[in-house]
Amino acid sequence: MKDSTQNSAMTLIECNEAEHATAILDIFNEAIANSTALYDYQPRTAETMKNWFATKQKQGLPVIGAIDETGKLLGFASWGTFRAFPAYKYTIEHSIYIHHTQRGRGLGKILLQALIERAKQSDQVHVMIGCIDATNAASIGLHEKLGFSHAGTFKQVGFKFGGWLDAAFYQLILNTPSQPQDG
Repeated sequence: MKDSTQNSAMTLIECNEAEHATAILDIFNEAIANSTALYDYQPRTAETMKNWFATKQKQGLPVIGAIDETGKLLGFASWGTFRAFPAYKYTIEHSIYIHHTQRGRGLGKILLQALIERAKQSDQVHVMIGCIDATNAASIGLHEKLGFSHAGTFKQVGFKFGGWLDAAFYQLILNTPSQPQDG
């Protein structure tokens, strides 16, 4: 999925395990070690990435990456199941992670816009959910700029770096799917 509308320094691609698992693992692990973007304590492993990609592939879930002119992964975005009950089948929870040296350059917006377009094109997504640490003003601002609305905050549901964390939920309601069905 090359995106020629972006500048020559950045291209959107479909990530795959062989080419991108190590870079995605590095981005995840930096976020785990240094931020509240992930409410994890332990670094992920190569085996974790193998299972992560297998799940994405099996369920037909996107992993959109942004690469520079050298092929370096600058960030990625994906989505997964919101809740594992059948009636939630048209709701997804998305994630966007940017390499720590690339934050603040607009890549999150490009990747989130690409996810929104992918969701609309799939005709299988009605609601996109973002769970954001309530102190992450940049991510909250990005979501609001792209039409997401605050759906609620769960207070003190996480504990990391010696303090309680609040998880803010933002949602975007789409006009899809065209023919939703029970069952």
